[in-house]
Amino acid sequence: MYKAKEQIRKKILSQLSSQSKKKALKKSKAVKKKLFSCNEFKKANFVMLYASKDEEVSTCEIIDEALRMGKRVALPLCTSQKTITAKEISDRKRDLERGTYGIWQPRKCQKDANLKEIDLVVVPAVAFDKKNVRLGRGKGYYDKFLSKSARNKYSIGLAFDFQVVDSLPKDSHDIPVSKVITA
Repeated sequence: MYKAKEQIRKKILSQLSSQSKKKALKKSKAVKKKLFSCNEFKKANFVMLYASKDEEVSTCEIIDEALRMGKRVALPLCTSQKTITAKEISDRKRDLERGTYGIWQPRKCQKDANLKEIDLVVVPAVAFDKKNVRLGRGKGYYDKFLSKSARNKYSIGLAFDFQVVDSLPKDSHDIPVSKVITA
């Protein structure tokens, strides 16, 4: 199963890196529009988002606009124990720094988010399948987080259309998302 996941991961990562920045930004805006029109997002007072990597659906405008709308926003801080701590932010540019794997994440001094107050968790992935199973980057951060900390939370995956495949190999520890939004 590991080999099958690695093959899919490699193929999708290649497609992500070869997509033009212009096309990625256009699709990112379409994903943002769909997310913001989603009832779960509209109703959420406190949203956990993530800072996207360059090749992923861009979340910069999503984070900034959610904050402007008055929503509380948390982002993941990856720890050396391969876990995620949710940290609340109020300004994306001021409150983030480069962290593990070069990903923008909250500064350690940011306030820990009370997970009971988070209404919606928005999750990255390399790929999703039609049953909302997600394939991450292979480190297990989000599976651990979703299985323990966000077990009963509504979760949405953001992806480009080519990141959704018919079926993914699924281990017992793999946690599917509630919904996937694509463009």
